[in-house]
Amino acid sequence: MSNIPSTPADGNIKTVIVSTIEDIDAPSLATDLASPDDISCYITAGGFVFSPEQQAISDDRECDTFTAEQPGRSSVSGAAVTVIDNTGTTLSDTDNLAVDTLVAGTTLFIVRRYGVAHDTNLASADVVDVIKVIVGKKQRVAPEANSVLRSTFPLFVQDFAQDVAVAA
Repeated sequence: MSNIPSTPADGNIKTVIVSTIEDIDAPSLATDLASPDDISCYITAGGFVFSPEQQAISDDRECDTFTAEQPGRSSVSGAAVTVIDNTGTTLSDTDNLAVDTLVAGTTLFIVRRYGVAHDTNLASADVVDVIKVIVGKKQRVAPEANSVLRSTFPLFVQDFAQDVAVAA
């Protein structure tokens, strides 16, 4: 058997931010996603952390010698985004959209599309993840040799929907 084809991640993830989405299970291209802030090129490689978890409910029975499990509550902890941060530089006024948008205490919706070139506009029927978050306080990443200025923003997840289709 030969290897099955795969899709490179590099350049094939689009991340936009909007302030409202009426239905996260069917975000509307015409209204919810009409004018998003595209922060795709501000996010550092590997800089988006979002890992949903699900607890297990123990389902043991008196008549059995095996303890089964049922799916329990899901949660997300440790979500964050690391972006380039041009604050205080000559680029601050023109090239700092991510930092300007990710304001601590703000509730935002992050929409991520995988597998299509980041510079391709969102379209109806695109499959996306929608994550409702409250943005945490900016944390500057310690500068190091041969790097760029970056900051990490903790994301406090309020709700999310994975692999949903964008509605017209």
